[in-house]
Amino acid sequence: MQGPPMPGQMPSPEQIAAMQRQIAADAEKAGMTVPQFIEHLKKQAMEQQQARMQEMQRQQAEGGGHSHPHPQQHQHQHQQGQPQPIVPGPPNPVAIALAKFLKTQELKPRTCILNGERKDMFRVKRALRAMQSPAYEKARKKNPALPEITDRASLENTFKLLPMSMLALRVSKSDPHEGHDHGPAKKGKRTKGLWTVRIEQQQDAEDDMYYAWLWEGPQLMRKVYAALALLLIFTVVCYPLWPLKMRQGVYYLSWGFLMFLGLFFAMAIFRVILFCVTYFVLSPGFWLFPNLWEDVSVVESFKPVWAWHDPNPKKKKKSKAKAVGSANAQAVLSAKTGQPAPATATTTATATQIATGPQQRGYTSPRVEELADDE
Repeated sequence: MQGPPMPGQMPSPEQIAAMQRQIAADAEKAGMTVPQFIEHLKKQAMEQQQARMQEMQRQQAEGGGHSHPHPQQHQHQHQQGQPQPIVPGPPNPVAIALAKFLKTQELKPRTCILNGERKDMFRVKRALRAMQSPAYEKARKKNPALPEITDRASLENTFKLLPMSMLALRVSKSDPHEGHDHGPAKKGKRTKGLWTVRIEQQQDAEDDMYYAWLWEGPQLMRKVYAALALLLIFTVVCYPLWPLKMRQGVYYLSWGFLMFLGLFFAMAIFRVILFCVTYFVLSPGFWLFPNLWEDVSVVESFKPVWAWHDPNPKKKKKSKAKAVGSANAQAVLSAKTGQPAPATATTTATATQIATGPQQRGYTSPRVEELADDE
């Protein structure tokens, strides 16, 4: 059985798994969930750190002003030179300042699902690029606590302040059915760009890795929204105490809202009846507001005003892709043989036919495949 990792040494996967089991057992003994127990440990660590800082300040005051190096200065000294291993600890004010800076930068975040919750995810290289930009130097002038970046090692060590303070952790794609005994899961409708991720044990800082934000920033606005929601609920509960004119105004507004909903549903029923009639009279059918039930914004739901029904939209997309692939194939073939490409082409709704001369044997036209999401 392996013991705890030495200070400054990266724990092995077995040691991490043992620590996770120990934390789960301690949380069960304390009558808490694992996240609640971790937050409890963080608070204890922060209180201990504050107590140590106060004790050091008291000793300095009693010792006649003998100065001792600040812990942040030690940390800054270690950031120069070789990359340092990541050892999680309590939130660091420098790490929080770095997180605030990165939150204001354009990291092109994407939404992911981590432990059933939606989180923002970003790529490491975009964060490192932001930390090398002039905006970071301006931020350092406002907050000198931010570390100075001189080389690649100091750049990575500065970024590693985020996972060390549990503000952002490295994640990777995961299959929610991984490890289950059942057969392959039924493919449902996947939201484009939405990943289900898991936290990786090795918290490195390479360019192509992804990190998910666990730190949500200042909670002031959330508290303001909660207070406004409580105020709104209290106002609705006190409806009988409102003045008569206010109650009459709300009464008329409610009737207007109900009439608007009624007109909306009447329009939805009318467009279905109109399509059923035109499907047999004017095939392939006529849609009023064809994007009404699509996953678009409210304004785009009513654009265009009308359109003919498209029975096979996927086939048309495939036909266009096939036409593009055939045109590219002819261009490549003409470049190899030195012969000009044919000048005439016949295009139909289902296929693209190109009149060509004798083709070389063994030549295969390039296939057109759907590109994957940008990773």
